[in-house]
Amino acid sequence: MTATGAAVALTAVPLAAPTVAQATPIIHGSRRKQKLSTATVRQIFADLPGEIADKIVAPGAHGDHGLHIAINSDRRLFVGSAFETFVLAEALRMADSPDVVSTITSEMLPLNESVWSPDSASFNPPNQAGTVSERTALEAMILHNDNTATDMSLKLVGPDNVRNFVAQIGLTSTLIPDSTRVFFGYLLGAKDYKTFTWDEVVAADENNLPIVNPPLNNVQSLASSADDMVSYYSRALQGRFFKHSETLDQFRQILTMGDAIWLVPLPLGVSAFVKGGSIDVPGFHAVCVPGGMFFDDRWVYFCITINWFAKAMTDPATVSDFLAATAKALDLVKEVLETR
Repeated sequence: MTATGAAVALTAVPLAAPTVAQATPIIHGSRRKQKLSTATVRQIFADLPGEIADKIVAPGAHGDHGLHIAINSDRRLFVGSAFETFVLAEALRMADSPDVVSTITSEMLPLNESVWSPDSASFNPPNQAGTVSERTALEAMILHNDNTATDMSLKLVGPDNVRNFVAQIGLTSTLIPDSTRVFFGYLLGAKDYKTFTWDEVVAADENNLPIVNPPLNNVQSLASSADDMVSYYSRALQGRFFKHSETLDQFRQILTMGDAIWLVPLPLGVSAFVKGGSIDVPGFHAVCVPGGMFFDDRWVYFCITINWFAKAMTDPATVSDFLAATAKALDLVKEVLETR
């Protein structure tokens, strides 16, 4: 999730080192495999700055007891566009039926200055206007992290409905913004951030206005915990929030478009369902990779998040190190759990 100029790139005191919860090492099958525990995963991320939150859960299968790893998993951290999975779920819940695909394809949404938001590679405000289908908006939201698509979808379903859904399913650490544009307005200290207009976005960029409020806050933020994310994905990917299998199929299909799947990259040979998120502002950065993967007739649900402080607008070295560590951890999970 990004914005140009002085605004925000959504791709203080130092954060404490992660605390470690205990987990039982797992050895599967007739041949001895590498042990995997919370301590093993913690070591993979040990050289990274800031705060890491990590949860990896694999229900028991093939005669084993599964896997449970947690590091700071109850800590609310900034997750950026990863929150958009809740918007997707609520939009599909509202359209839940055997005809869900035709419903979201025929529902047309306005694309204009009422929803234009920074960092919208697909809808490219102000150069595109008109109408697009709800399905196109949902796909652009997940595939391209398009903030205009996100705000179109949020406007349709209502941010309070997304918040109510999150509360009803027991997620206590998750925060949903009114819109990405409202979030940007709050970061920039706009007096009327809830009515922050596209013209004000452009003026903020042209005048190089500074960020005055922290991204992780209790007013307008995009935040969650690893506990919440894993609790959600472990149910959503099994269809617990939908009445019809067609809706679950569409939910899974759209999540397979998430760019974090190849940016990490996730292990080869898995079916992956992911919506990642990030932010870059001078002084604060975050990356979050939550979702689920399926292989060898078993599921693994995970959320790995980092929040850290660095003065520069971007910190590509830390992002690269985090993604490499995430790939290594999930590769090891797959290696340990495979029966073949």
